[in-house]
Amino acid sequence: MGRRGVWGKRQKAQSERFVGINASDINYAAGQYDPSLRPPFGIGFEGIGEVVGLGLSASANYAVGQSVAYMAPGAFAEYVIVPTKKAVWVPSVKPEFLTLLLSATTAYISLKELGALSEGQKVLVTAAAGGTGQFAVQLAKKAKCHVIGTCSSDEKVSFLKSIDCDRPINYKTENVAKVLRKEYPEGLDVVYESVGGDMFKLAVNCLAIKGRLLLIGFISSYQNPGGLKAVEVDNLALKLLQKSASVRGFFLLHYPSQYQAGLKHLMEMYERGELVCEVDRGDQAPEGRFVGLESIYQAVDYLYLGKNIGKIVVELPQPVKAKL
Repeated sequence: MGRRGVWGKRQKAQSERFVGINASDINYAAGQYDPSLRPPFGIGFEGIGEVVGLGLSASANYAVGQSVAYMAPGAFAEYVIVPTKKAVWVPSVKPEFLTLLLSATTAYISLKELGALSEGQKVLVTAAAGGTGQFAVQLAKKAKCHVIGTCSSDEKVSFLKSIDCDRPINYKTENVAKVLRKEYPEGLDVVYESVGGDMFKLAVNCLAIKGRLLLIGFISSYQNPGGLKAVEVDNLALKLLQKSASVRGFFLLHYPSQYQAGLKHLMEMYERGELVCEVDRGDQAPEGRFVGLESIYQAVDYLYLGKNIGKIVVELPQPVKAKL
């Protein structure tokens, strides 16, 4: 199985292992992140399980039976070989820890490095009840900002209120543009944007003087069979110039030096009870809870239907096994 590695350990029948679902899974599977890849290749970015075996380089730092989370390509599998540098020790195999690896760190590092948050600023989070949006809301609140969050149901509005979002907006029942113009006439200082399309255009138009739009993704275009499409905003350059505003893209893999410290900080926040890590295991999905590799496609569909509250995870009854 290779000289370097840790394997997740098979335990009792009731043991649970999890993999995380991300909007970008569909891009990776379609070859849009790395066009050089040719099928078959492993997909999925993150998982959590237990060590079942150790390679030579891993034996000093890990032990069989230890709980680990990892972020590495090919996570959608029952057994995974993972380099030691990709593994993170966690106290237990709880899906809440899985939310921190990619979703929470994306929110934390992007807001810290690009958001320049300060007390009293107005922050809009799109898809605010989703896997990464939930963390953007909480972290902006901890920076003493006024937070607005868009979502698609009254249930999500209730969730956003529970994590102290100041102004949840259900775009199915309220006109987002009208709400922002009426309630925030001076504009938005920071937008954490992951939807794209019309929402991106609206966010640009609603930026305040010196406003910052952090582009995390644009899920509305990911399922386009022709590939990702650029979003055109009329007179974008002029609009940014007139407001001294900016649009900054963020891709987590470009911030490796900030990752470990950010993840450690988020882990500590969660363990102190300062951070809600909401997970959605598919209990409200048409087919029921997501269990087994065969349910991953259902979980991805559920994500793109916008039904989830928090991070979607899939349970693997046959434990995830990671070899470092």
